[in-house]
Amino acid sequence: MNLAQLNVGYARYALDDDRIAPFMDNLDRINALAERSPGFVWRMQSDGGNATDISVPDDPDMISNLSVWTDVESLGAYVFNTVHARFYDRGTDWFETMTKPHFVMWHVPDGHRPSLVEAMDRLAHLRVHGSTDHAFGWDHVDMAAFRRCAHGAEADA
Repeated sequence: MNLAQLNVGYARYALDDDRIAPFMDNLDRINALAERSPGFVWRMQSDGGNATDISVPDDPDMISNLSVWTDVESLGAYVFNTVHARFYDRGTDWFETMTKPHFVMWHVPDGHRPSLVEAMDRLAHLRVHGSTDHAFGWDHVDMAAFRRCAHGAEADA
């Protein structure tokens, strides 16, 4: 089994606005870092190489990031222990604050590439039911085990 993740948000500015340029100008770099990271399997992308131009069903203003990893420890190490963490920490500079969950994880069979519709269904499930084995957030993860693995991961600067 692998782990799928979806993260969604609304940009504070048009994607060609100078105020969001630090995010957009580094998107290829951060995506390449993900692809080189241990445990990375796949990420949704358009012909342009990222997902900012892929429309979310029923919400064209929403931006999404959908990927598959071998396990939660690998995803967590990438998110929190690489240069990605600097961008993660600045998220509110570029994205609206969400009042409901905007990140979800779930297990998928090896080789499965989830669709955006499937991912949005998982997020909807999380929003209604909270973290379950079907759809969950970081609160559902054994954080003690996660910290041991994540803090042992080598940071990529």
